[in-house]
Amino acid sequence: MNSSITRRLRVCAAAGLALTGGWMTPAWASDAMATGGLTSQPIGHYDFCKQRPGECSIRPANLAPAALTDGLMRKLVNVTARVNAAVKPMSDMDIYGKDEVWAYPDKGVGDCEDYVLEKRRQLSRMGLSLADLLMTVVRKPDGEGHAVLTVRTDGGDYVLDNLTDKVKPWDETGYRFLKRQAIDNTGRWVSIRGGQQVLVGSVQ
Repeated sequence: MNSSITRRLRVCAAAGLALTGGWMTPAWASDAMATGGLTSQPIGHYDFCKQRPGECSIRPANLAPAALTDGLMRKLVNVTARVNAAVKPMSDMDIYGKDEVWAYPDKGVGDCEDYVLEKRRQLSRMGLSLADLLMTVVRKPDGEGHAVLTVRTDGGDYVLDNLTDKVKPWDETGYRFLKRQAIDNTGRWVSIRGGQQVLVGSVQ
């Protein structure tokens, strides 16, 4: 693990939303993760929505998953590498003096949720539906929480991660998936079947 990845890992762990990533063509398509019903919203996203209510009341018209093409995968790989390189990992405590602040890394620093928000923003500007760009809370094998971006495709769900530049099928990450944004409402979250109780702060 190189020093940049190590720094990103430390930042996510320190933030308390701490988890367990080019494109490699799988031998078969990934499955889509199975989601459950509505669940609590992470406290960081709740506060983000209070600051940016317009971003948390979007109901995408097209709920179909994105077509899995070479062109799409190039976009995912390029955005992952670009954002990972552009943002310096830094904890919310170091940036804001408090934990669980979800924000765009416009000043070039941020923790794992901020990488997710920026990748989501860039891919949305490229024409991907927000129904297919879902902020997701996971747990790493060591028990710490983490945030990644799940991209829904008709060939399965893929993960964009600040801890690696590889775009992986969700079920090849080694993470336990806990909750993610609902596909039909950017302000709501759904559980992921087989997950465990979330470690990060949530609101009911």
